[in-house]
Amino acid sequence: MIRPVIRDIMFLSGKSVPAERTDTETAQDLRDTLLANRDRCAGMAANMIGVRKRIIVINAGPAALIMFNPVILRRDTPYDTMEGCLSLDGMRPARRYRNIEVEYYDAKWQRHRQKYTGYAAQVIQHEIDHLNGIII
Repeated sequence: MIRPVIRDIMFLSGKSVPAERTDTETAQDLRDTLLANRDRCAGMAANMIGVRKRIIVINAGPAALIMFNPVILRRDTPYDTMEGCLSLDGMRPARRYRNIEVEYYDAKWQRHRQKYTGYAAQVIQHEIDHLNGIII
């Protein structure tokens, strides 16, 4: 189900709690909401639809990649950039890393450890910031 996008800074500033296997409906709603906004959004975190759970989804080509409880294990090559956000107006500066390694659970609760670079790494970092209550 497509859900409204939360724009309340106080809500978005709260930290998310770990997701559980029972949070699959939230993940599906997050995916549906991302796909409905894919022309102006490359990723979303669950708090952006009003749920403080550690779930993100990124636009990965023809499919959307859902990550439960993602954690960045390694990062290197920092750079500064400007980012927008569906929950905020305008662009803001952000410090990102070109290369990251992330551990997460997929929609079937299989654990993955994956390296990401470039734009995909940037989007994942932005969404994990959301989970941590960090607003660009």
